[in-house]
Amino acid sequence: MISGDFHRAIYLTGPTASGKTAVGVALARRLGAEVVAMDSTTIYRRMDIGTAKPTMAERGGIPHHLIDVIEPWESASVADYREWAGAAVREVEARGRRVLFVGGTPLYLKALLRGLFEGPGSDVEVRGRLEGEAETEGDAALHARLAAVDPAAAARLHPNDRRRVVRALEVFELTGRPLSALQVEHERPAPATVPVFALEPPRAALVERIDRRVLEFFARGLVGEVRALQTAERPLSSVAAQAIGYREVIEMLAGQATLEDTIAQIQARTRRFAKRQATWFRGLEEVKPLPIASDEDAEAIAERLAVRIG
Repeated sequence: MISGDFHRAIYLTGPTASGKTAVGVALARRLGAEVVAMDSTTIYRRMDIGTAKPTMAERGGIPHHLIDVIEPWESASVADYREWAGAAVREVEARGRRVLFVGGTPLYLKALLRGLFEGPGSDVEVRGRLEGEAETEGDAALHARLAAVDPAAAARLHPNDRRRVVRALEVFELTGRPLSALQVEHERPAPATVPVFALEPPRAALVERIDRRVLEFFARGLVGEVRALQTAERPLSSVAAQAIGYREVIEMLAGQATLEDTIAQIQARTRRFAKRQATWFRGLEEVKPLPIASDEDAEAIAERLAVRIG
């Protein structure tokens, strides 16, 4: 699916625990939209509590897509997510509804707004010849050849990095264009007209929300959820097992930490993650920050957004 199709959508993002779910539901109701989750953890079935997956009640009757897509022992790439998102967009728009992406996974957001750079597929004949020339002429000679046609790529690649040097030369031979130029095109921002908003609660309020929410996870049964995942028919994938909250509880159940230490570790890791998210969003010029007050409710925030989106 081309990026232009995703540019018709509305985007609501922000750090974890910033209130995106409730605001998204209120906003979708105002705009006649359906929500497409933009989250790399809520795609997993059976991982409900630790991912803060919205319950049916929290979804408020608004259709939500791309939740519970794969089993916890399966894996999905950003390209997989983008393909699923394209199908969801077509389905929602076919019903005459607007698409509202809601979530905080920065790589998903960037892939939707700017696409994914994949370059041309590998050509066995061209790559084989280049690798043979690397053997006979030496890596330095191939690097010098790259510097002549793509100085930007050559400047960032070590002469001994044969695999990437060969790939850069292969791309040039197949497309007639430098790899570096194609990559720059991929970094081109989406049009300024695409509505992309990031909730920005006060830092102190966000920290308090994060710490409280982690306690709520345990009160709702996070430890039992992890136990059930560990006794499922297949083990968790390495990616799922590293998810915030799950990794720490797995370690606790293995006797490597106390409950008190586990809670503190999850809170600290979540706070660091929220900080990284904020940095990512500031680095994407499409994202428009929306400061919110610590006591501002979801309906009021959604009303402000609806006015700006139109």
